Amino acid sequence: MSRASKFLDPVIARYVNDVSIQEPELAARLRDETAALSEANMQIAPEQGQLIKVMLGLVNAKRCIEVGVFTGYSSLITALALPADGELIACDVSDEWTTMARRYWQQAGIEDKITLHLQPARDTLRALLDDGQADSFDFAFIDADKENYDSYYEGCLKLLRPGGLIMLDNMLWSGNVAVDSIDDPDTLALRKLNQKLHGDERVTVTLLPVADGISLAVKR
Repeated sequence: MSRASKFLDPVIARYVNDVSIQEPELAARLRDETAALSEANMQIAPEQGQLIKVMLGLVNAKRCIEVGVFTGYSSLITALALPADGELIACDVSDEWTTMARRYWQQAGIEDKITLHLQPARDTLRALLDDGQADSFDFAFIDADKENYDSYYEGCLKLLRPGGLIMLDNMLWSGNVAVDSIDDPDTLALRKLNQKLHGDERVTVTLLPVADGISLAVKR
């Protein structure tokens, strides 16, 4: 959930996007269609898609996991960037939203790279681990219900190979994580996870003020 960078001056944000975003026309159409939904605030920003594309190249990603699909923008960007034999395991619980995602995957000709699991993501991650797929994925993107972020992080970390990358969206949560008096469940969960990541010796981590805050965690 991050449609635009919240922590940049709007003029600077617009300039950064103008000179750095390389967005496929189909992805722009998907963003426009999603913007008409009442849940449009769940759409990631194009600068996040660009960052995903760059990170996939840096880790030579072939096998990926996405926790939280919504209408499919990040999965579309991911699958387009993967090699022909690449694979994306996409986790969501909404058939309604992912119907739009599947339509765009088909138009892009990348639906054969994506396996969609319509069930709680924790169940999918656990099944992958039970199937012996630990240490076999290159990249994971987490953008789903915030109270379960820690569980998703732990599952993805086990599934990633050393040197693999986890990206977590909304880690600044409109700045609420920095205000101690804000103590709703989502804010508390994200604040606790930020503190955990800071001291987690299993990863090298940085928190970027891109969109609503993106944490990058590289498995050691």
